Amino acid sequence: MSTPKQSPVALITGGSRGLGKSMALHLAERGAGVILTYRSAAAEAAGVVRQIEARGGKAAALALDVGDTRGFDAFAGAVRAELAGRFGRDRLDGLVNNAGIGAHASFAATTEEQFDALMNVHLKGTFFLTQKLLPLLADGGRILNVSSGLARFTYPGYSAYAAMKGGVEVLTRYLAKELGPRKISVNVLAPGAIETDFGGGRVRDDAELNRALAAQTALGRVGLPDDIGGLAALLLAPESHWITGQRIEASGGMML
Repeated sequence: MSTPKQSPVALITGGSRGLGKSMALHLAERGAGVILTYRSAAAEAAGVVRQIEARGGKAAALALDVGDTRGFDAFAGAVRAELAGRFGRDRLDGLVNNAGIGAHASFAATTEEQFDALMNVHLKGTFFLTQKLLPLLADGGRILNVSSGLARFTYPGYSAYAAMKGGVEVLTRYLAKELGPRKISVNVLAPGAIETDFGGGRVRDDAELNRALAAQTALGRVGLPDDIGGLAALLLAPESHWITGQRIEASGGMML
C-alpha cells in the first residue's frame, strides 16, 4: 500500500488581514496547510484560521513581531511544534515574507526612527527570519518575498519604504542563487496599489487618490487583495518550480 501524499504547508507572515489573509485563503483552497503570523491582531488571525478550518483545511496562527529578531529562536520552536502536532510534518514547503508596515513622509522629513522601523521589519526581519527558518524549509520548497511596485516607479513620500523593498529584491536574487543547490525557488511578488488598510487605508478610502491611481493603471482600476492572494498561491505551486530569482509585478500595469 502506498503512503498517502502529505499536503504542503506554508508559513505566511502578516496573515491576519489584507494581502496575507488573501494568500492564506487561496493557499488553503489549493489544499495547503497554513501557518500565519500576526503581531497584535490575535482575534483577526483566529478568524482566518476558522475560515480555513470551516472549509476543511488546516491552519494555525502564531504571534510574531518580524521587527524584533530576538523572538526568532522561540518562534522557530513554535513553528516546529505546530508542524509536528497539527500537520504531522517536520518541514515547511513554503515561506512568504509578507508582513510589513508603511510610512509616508518626504525624504527631507523622514526620521531615523521611521527609517529604522521600516528596515527592521522589511529588510532585517526578512533576512534573519528566513535564515532562522531555513532548517525547517524542505528541499525543493519555495520562498516568496513581498516587495512593492514602488521599487520600480516612484511616488514622493515613500523613499525609505521603497528603499527597503529594493533591498528585499536584491536579497531575493542572492537567496535564489545560494539556495539553488537545495532546489529552493525564491522569487519576489511586487504588488501595485491595492485596496487594503495598509498605510492607513489611503488607497481604499481616499476616493480622489483611488481614481488618480486607477487612471495610471493599464487595466483601469487599483488592485484588490485577491489579485495578489491568488497569484501568491500560483507562485508557491509545484508547477512554478522553474521560476526563481525573478521579480513578478502584479500592478495591473501601473506607470507603464
